[in-house]
Amino acid sequence: MAKVGVVLSGCGVYDGAEIHEATLTLYFLDKAGAQILCMAPDVNQMHVIDHTRGEPSSESRNVLCESSRIARGEIKNMKDVKAADLDALIFPGGFGAAKNLCDFAVKGPDCVVNPEVARLIKEVHAAKKPVGFICIAPVIAAKVLGAANPKLTIGNDPGASGAIEAMGGKHVQAPVEGIVVDEANRIVTTPAYMLGPTISKVAQGIEKLVAEILKMAKK
Repeated sequence: MAKVGVVLSGCGVYDGAEIHEATLTLYFLDKAGAQILCMAPDVNQMHVIDHTRGEPSSESRNVLCESSRIARGEIKNMKDVKAADLDALIFPGGFGAAKNLCDFAVKGPDCVVNPEVARLIKEVHAAKKPVGFICIAPVIAAKVLGAANPKLTIGNDPGASGAIEAMGGKHVQAPVEGIVVDEANRIVTTPAYMLGPTISKVAQGIEKLVAEILKMAKK
């Protein structure tokens, strides 16, 4: 049974992990019989968004605590997870990936990735274990693994795809139900809600990504 780490970035599309993407990832992993280890960095969110209005609020929230809502309390602090604990790693999207796991939402290609996020990606990549990135999360792969020129997709958004290229990645356009597989780097990406438009469409790409990650984990 493959043990797959799922990295969460809070709880909610505008300031954390995209809940549909995270839940679909967990569902398809569980359906395939994988063992799941949810994790998140123990840091404060960049900010908190009132999702009814799409505007910042005055609250302060912690990424690990908010992520535990999606994980139903079963979650680890990312600093306590090593590549040796996993067979594969998956990053759901949501603005939290670009605000809390890194600051791409503010700095674009000049972003800085959370040290624990960068560490674990590098460890897993060095161990030749597969990594999946969903929605906007491929920008993290481009920043951390840009020297390896990974093939990635965020769909067809010119701004984000241009940033991926600027950070060393090679962007490949893909539809919402599609995946891009980088065999050399053992990376799989899918656009999800970068394209949408509905949960059933997004589910198709995530199901394929999970299947491909699990297939790679067996090699």
